[in-house]
Amino acid sequence: MFIDLHMHESTYSKDSFLKLEDMVAIGRKRGLDAICITDHDDMGLKKAAEEYAKEVGFPIFVGIEYFSLQGDIVAFGIEEYPKKRVSAQAFIDLVKSQGGICFAAHPFRNNNRGLEENLKIVKGLDGVEVLNGSTMPEANQKAADYAKELGLVAVGASDCHIPEKIGFFATYFPKKVTTMEEFIKVFKSGGCRPAYYQDGGYMIWDMKTKIHKPYKIA
Repeated sequence: MFIDLHMHESTYSKDSFLKLEDMVAIGRKRGLDAICITDHDDMGLKKAAEEYAKEVGFPIFVGIEYFSLQGDIVAFGIEEYPKKRVSAQAFIDLVKSQGGICFAAHPFRNNNRGLEENLKIVKGLDGVEVLNGSTMPEANQKAADYAKELGLVAVGASDCHIPEKIGFFATYFPKKVTTMEEFIKVFKSGGCRPAYYQDGGYMIWDMKTKIHKPYKIA
């Protein structure tokens, strides 16, 4: 399966221009097998997304992009999250206590919202976003280098806020996942790989070959 792990829907991410129905329709057209809604500091879409996923027969996993004091972290498999900013370590510990998983979002993007060198300080991260659709190639490559050094799962995701970015990057899952429990189990297995969209399909990235810049899909 190819899954876009970091996407924003407009109901709770006010900087997004995307509606859930369009995200599913475009994602399917691009060749995605599932999508993930990771709104900014909010999981309010969870119930509606679960109902819509059943209605259309397309997996939708709802997580969160949480802005910790050290930078953004994407998490899945949790029910509770802080309503105010806390440290990255405190958030990671909370995720782990609930049996969830988390990865550093765009750790080296030049907007002061990435963990940067804190990747080597915090404990408990499951992965690193090494391909982010709103981050330049040099920063993505640096994230990939850190993921390899730290032995963390390498993730690809669009971080989309507009239709043209949906599925620009994605993550390859070696097994089919339809529930959050399956999603977490396969993610932890170590078989996931970052992927990029090219010529109408997905290619798994070797984490060293230079690939296209994060522009829109025509």
